[in-house]
Amino acid sequence: MQAAPHAHSSTNVTALVLAGGRGSRMGGIDKGMQPFRGEPLALHVMRRLAPQACAMLISANRSIQEYERLGAQFGARVIPDVRADYPGPLAGIAAALHAANTEFVLTAPCDAPFVDEHLGAALMRALDAKHADIAYAATVEASGEVMAHPVFALVRTSLADDLDAWLDAGERKVRAWYARHTAVEVQFHDERAFYNINDSQQLAELERR
Repeated sequence: MQAAPHAHSSTNVTALVLAGGRGSRMGGIDKGMQPFRGEPLALHVMRRLAPQACAMLISANRSIQEYERLGAQFGARVIPDVRADYPGPLAGIAAALHAANTEFVLTAPCDAPFVDEHLGAALMRALDAKHADIAYAATVEASGEVMAHPVFALVRTSLADDLDAWLDAGERKVRAWYARHTAVEVQFHDERAFYNINDSQQLAELERR
């Protein structure tokens, strides 16, 4: 696959750590701040995303000072949702599309400590090859089923107003919004890179491993 000249460059990309959720499956606690190997989950994600971008944003609706402290070493800014009541990851993405000063935003959730270190480059190659607006990750399960991971994505910032209109209409589903645009699914082989921790038991099991 022949990449466009900027396909491997991070200078057009702002990284976004999605940490604005309710954490309902963890009893309402802030998932990104939960310790893993002695450090907050979100910090592991930031370290892996930082080399893939020229700037970083953190979508957070609480623990703002803590996220500012964690993000300081990466020059990250914390941005809250514009909309109330935790409307989901698209709200965080919408805020980032407006806040970013780059052509693209690379997104990943705060509870995925093993994010692929080449995520951005792989998504950019596919986006360029297909002249797409959005590229997102997927993995192939042992059964052969393709599992999409839509919040691991590369999104053009020019879609900001369209996403605002989508959210204003009460829509929340990530892949339904992607379907409005030219979106390409990119398959990765390492399932571990997209393992996200949904509850305290999963976190404890991963820590034991």
